[in-house]
Amino acid sequence: MESPGKPEDDEPQLATLHAISGRLKFKQLKLLIAIEDMGSVHQAATFLHMSQPGVSKALREIEEAIGVLLFARTPQGLVATDMGRCAIRHARLMLSSLSHMHKELHSMARSSGARIAVGSIAGALAAVLTNALIDFHRLHPDATVELHEGTSADLLEGVQSGKLDLALCRTSVAPRVDLFDFEWLCDERVAVAVSPTHALSQTKDVSWKVVSQYPWILFPGHMPLRTLLEREAASNGVVLAFRPVETSSTFATALLLNKSPEMVALMSLETLQFFAARGTVARLDLKVSTKAEPYGLVTRTGSAEPEALVTLKNCIRKQAIPPA
Repeated sequence: MESPGKPEDDEPQLATLHAISGRLKFKQLKLLIAIEDMGSVHQAATFLHMSQPGVSKALREIEEAIGVLLFARTPQGLVATDMGRCAIRHARLMLSSLSHMHKELHSMARSSGARIAVGSIAGALAAVLTNALIDFHRLHPDATVELHEGTSADLLEGVQSGKLDLALCRTSVAPRVDLFDFEWLCDERVAVAVSPTHALSQTKDVSWKVVSQYPWILFPGHMPLRTLLEREAASNGVVLAFRPVETSSTFATALLLNKSPEMVALMSLETLQFFAARGTVARLDLKVSTKAEPYGLVTRTGSAEPEALVTLKNCIRKQAIPPA
């Protein structure tokens, strides 16, 4: 028999995933969000058209199902705990995914057209995918393509989870390459971009020693083109002195270059050429000897390929740049 003076065990006993998935309902996720947004059981009850005791009971059931305290009761109302904020953040994501599913099903119910989710790294988007999508639309005018731009790591996560049917990216960053089918598409070409007003924009045969002293816009550290740039700099015996911005956004990079008379960035050649043709950026006369990793068509191993997806892949293959 336990001693009367023994303190209770206040450590949270997180339920198993099986237990949580078996007991938690979507309407309970909505309740969690409402309590955080409203800040009190009373206001959440009014918002959800429930009784206050009903909300209190439902919250207790949710906490029991998960196994941890999600809200702290304070004189100012209910305040989400750290675990509560985590649970609510995921609740919002799950309800958002449910909403997207409903919209997609509604769209499919109203139309006989297919729907394909495609992701692409920036270089492939400019070099291959945009023209392929135009060709695909002529062949499948009723089909809808949901287009995403992102890093290879983000796109692979989308393919693995089923959010994306197809991605144009690299698989070298994947923890498990065996989860994906990869088909070579292009050897990406890269070049260095600056503003048209940059002091070096009209200079011939720029050296790495000179350009390394300017502020660089860099890809995040895990991205292949960041690795390429650092290898190129090292092979030329320089270190990039200023690193004021890191971004994977092509649009943000182009805007920053356009507005700054000093910044420098590595870009895929086709992307640079697109912006240069419109006077947004200029190509720096700087030799880049390091070769970029090739990218390709990536699908989840064993996934089904409907007719529309097969057609899109063929359109992409026709646009691929042949190896140099």
